[in-house]
This record gives sequence, structure tokens and C-alpha cells, in this order.
Amino acid sequence: MSNTALNLGLSTLFIRKQLLTEEQITALISTSRKNKTSLVSSIVSSKLLSAREIAELCYEEYGTPLLDLHEFDILNISDELLNKKLISKHKCLPLFKRGNRLYIATSDPTNITALEDFQFSLGLHAEAILVEDDKLTKALEKILEEDISGLGLEGIDEDALAGIEVTDTSRDDEPSTDSSDDAPIVIYINKILTDAIRKGASDLHFEPYEKRYRIRFRIDGILHEVSEPPVNLSGRISARLKVMSKLDIAERRVPQDGRIKMKLSRTKSIDFRVSTLPTIWGEKIVMRILDSSSAQLGIEKLGYEDDQRLLYEEMLAKPQGMILVTGPTGSGKTVSLYTGLNILNTEERNISTAEDPVEINLEGVNQVHINLKAGLTFASALRSFLRQDPDVVMVGEIRDLETAEIAIKAAQTGHLVLSTLHTNSAAETLTRLINMGVPGYNIASSVNLIIAQRLARRLCPACKQAEDIPQTELQRLGFQQSDIDNGFSVFKPVGCDQCSGGYKGRVGIYEVMKMSDEIARTIMEGGNSLQIAKQAKQQGMRDLRQSGLLKVIHGVTSIAEINRVTSF
Repeated sequence: MSNTALNLGLSTLFIRKQLLTEEQITALISTSRKNKTSLVSSIVSSKLLSAREIAELCYEEYGTPLLDLHEFDILNISDELLNKKLISKHKCLPLFKRGNRLYIATSDPTNITALEDFQFSLGLHAEAILVEDDKLTKALEKILEEDISGLGLEGIDEDALAGIEVTDTSRDDEPSTDSSDDAPIVIYINKILTDAIRKGASDLHFEPYEKRYRIRFRIDGILHEVSEPPVNLSGRISARLKVMSKLDIAERRVPQDGRIKMKLSRTKSIDFRVSTLPTIWGEKIVMRILDSSSAQLGIEKLGYEDDQRLLYEEMLAKPQGMILVTGPTGSGKTVSLYTGLNILNTEERNISTAEDPVEINLEGVNQVHINLKAGLTFASALRSFLRQDPDVVMVGEIRDLETAEIAIKAAQTGHLVLSTLHTNSAAETLTRLINMGVPGYNIASSVNLIIAQRLARRLCPACKQAEDIPQTELQRLGFQQSDIDNGFSVFKPVGCDQCSGGYKGRVGIYEVMKMSDEIARTIMEGGNSLQIAKQAKQQGMRDLRQSGLLKVIHGVTSIAEINRVTSF
């Protein structure tokens, strides 16, 4: 529809009230079409009438409710109402909804087409609220600029929010993600993804239930609900995510895995690993954010104490042997391994990794994605590595005896091997290998170092607060008497606008155990994990609890957080 048609109602009003001539109206309509602005904006810009005069005139003529937009907090407008394409097209701003009614700020109450478009897009009955054009213009500028600057992602491409380029693989019986009906879904999903990146989330959970649909972010290891879209949009949301991940949206009976690459700038992009799971109320989708910059962290930023870091670097410098990193899912094992690989990644070394899946791409490292369906297992990949003159080998996880035996053989024949296991402590890692069937003498002769780790939330430096705890309580919690005598401050979380519940970021807590002659002898004699741990502590190893309490002494985290992530 032309601008002339859109502005016909107001044009007639201005002429009838003898406020403007037909010649002036014709010229103003031509200007508005040329500048892609509304007739009201052109009139205000030409200073023929003020924004306030036009608003009062429309109020008297049409009886449309009049609102001072300066008294309305536009930052509280729900994200689900902010269809940026329609806002930009019609120069109108959805303010709020009441029941099934949507109230839209406009300086032209005769613009029926705008109301119809919003009504069709959001499925709500649209009603106009009259506002002054100059105030509306400023509000629209703030809302539309929020796409880039408000997200805190400097240099982000506009395409990152307007839509990620994907091919449409939908079928006739599926909701199409390219239709105008789904434009709000496209914008909504990309807003969720960019919000997750801005807030430092590690995972996103899209969860359908019988009467609600919720979206949660895992931030600093804790899940937080961030949005609750209408449950009837469940199918459209999952279809959009699956199309972006290049998954089969017609298949909803079995789990699927995919990836999304989101470009933030010319030099920075973020990968999302996507996993779908059929549930009784629809498909739950979990996305893990894979930020390659996390693998570029220096080892000094991971939270190792000086003696632990030096021990890790010493073992990385050895030409052969095995370094094992252990801990539960989400404890930072991958970052620890990749940090070690970055130290080793030089022109003189041939490095190969077998991972399931490859989470972060490392330039200069030959990375292999395990494919069990095709017969490419950790063991078969490791065999192939050993035929290709490797210096350093990284195995994503030792899951069975076959993989363990090949890895140990590689460590004994002049290769440095890095890998992970899922155990609770460094000592238990050795007994796990024995339980798999690996002879004790092979473990003693090949393993150089074991690192057990957890991730604890860092206290926000802006709002953390000291608390008084009696000495007897500190002793009960596990603090050494020498530390108590030296004096230190214990801090607790408070919470402010710069953090999440008093915490901001995470730090590693480590148990670093070097294979010594005494520990090797304990293994050979069939010692259990308790005996191995006792021997390691006698040699000066700090367990996870002690390392965590050291972080409390340094003011990095709280006692409550250490109690959460370590046994007490």
C-alpha cells in the first residue's frame, strides 16, 4: 500500500481543519515517501505543526487514548512483542498486552494497516494508543538500536539477529520457518541465542511440558529460567532450531545431533552443539555454546595454584607418558586439555586428537570426530594415529580396556598422551584403570600426572561482602590452624546488577597428583584409592577440598560454593 493511501485519513483532517493546504499536504506526502517516514514526521520536521498539536488534534477527532511516552519505561516491553521488522516498517511500538489485547503506540491513529499487521503477526487484537511523534521517534531509535549495542556484542553483524542463513528443509506437514507467520519466531530465537552469549551461558535448554514451555540458561554451572514463550509455539521453536542445525524436522521420534555456527563479527564466531530428545510433550532441545576463545586461555587464568601449574607444565614438557584429566561432565576438562594442547602446538610437533564430538577447532591440530556408526571408535582412531608419526595424541575419553591399552602402549613408546576419565578424584582414576583390566605395572610405568578438577563460581568483586565466622567453625570446615592464625577474610555473595546472585564467572579447583615411586609401588601392591590418596597427600598433594578452601582464603569464592562442589 502506498504512503498516500496510508496518510489519507490525516491528510483530510488537516485540510478540513484548515491547518494545511492541499499543496502543502501533497509536498509533504512526497517528502515522506522519499525519506521513508510518516506524514506526521514530515509535518513535525517541517515545523508546520508541533508533535503535541498533532497528538491533541487526533485525540479530539478520533478519541484515541493519549499517552506521554516519557512516562512509560520502554525497557520493560516484553521481548515477544518486539517484532523489529514491523516496528521499523510502520513506525509503531507495541507497549503491552492485557489478556488478548495488544496496545500499540502510534502518532497516526488512522494507520489501520499497521494495527492489522501486528494483530496478524502476534495473534492479539491490536488497539492504538496516541503518542507524540518526536517522543515516538526517540523511543523507536532506542528499541531498534538495541539489536546491536544493547546486546553488549561490539561489531556484531546485523544478520546475526535478523536471521541466520539456512536452507529450508521443511515439509508440507511441518511449520515453515520462512513464512511471514514465523518471522517473530526467527527473531525471537536469534535474540535468545545472542542473550545467551552476552550472559556467558554454557548451555541453553528448550523444554516443552503439558501446560508450559520454558527456556533456561546454564550460567556459571547453575540453570536459570530466562523465558516462558506460549506453549503452542513449541512446535515452531523446535522446527526453527532444527532447520538452523540442518536436522530432519520431519523426524521427531529419535534423538538427533547437529551444529549451528553464528557469526558475530568478521573475526569471531560462536558454534552451538545441538541435541534433540523426544519427550512425551515434544522435543527437548539442548544447545551447548562452543566458544573457541575459551581454548585460547593462558594456563595462568584457569585457577591452578603456582605449584600445580608448574607441575602440569613440567609434565607437558616430557616427550612421553600420559596425562589424565578427570571430573564430572561440565567440570572444565576439555578446556584444561585444550590449554595443554595450545602449549604443545608448535611447528615441530605432530598433534592428533580423537574426540566425541570435536567441540572446538584448533588450528595446527589434526582433529578426528568419532563416528561409532561408521566404526570409527577411539581405539581405531588411536591405532591410525600411531601409524602417522605422532608426537602428541589426545584421546577424548578412555571408555574401555581396548582404548586404555592402546593409549598406554603409545605412552610407553615415545608419545605424549592426553586423555580424560569420569572419576571423582585423582586416586580413583588409577583404580578405575585397574578395574578396566589394565595391569598395575603398565599404569605405573606410563601415567605421569593425573588432574582431578571442578568448577566453582567466582564471587563478584563489586558486591562480595566479608562475614564473621568463629575459629571453631573454620576448623570444622577444614581450614588449617596455621591459616586461621595468619588471619584472612571470608566473603559471601550479595548480588548486584553486574553479576548473577553474587557470582560472576568460574574458577577451576584442582587436585594434581604426580606419579611417584611410592605411588607406583602402592599400585603394584594392589593398593586401593584411599591408600593411593593417603600416599599422595604425604607427598604434598592438596585434595579438591583443600584447594577449594585455598580459593576461599584468597577471596575468590565462598564457603557455600566450595561445599557445593566438593565433598565435606
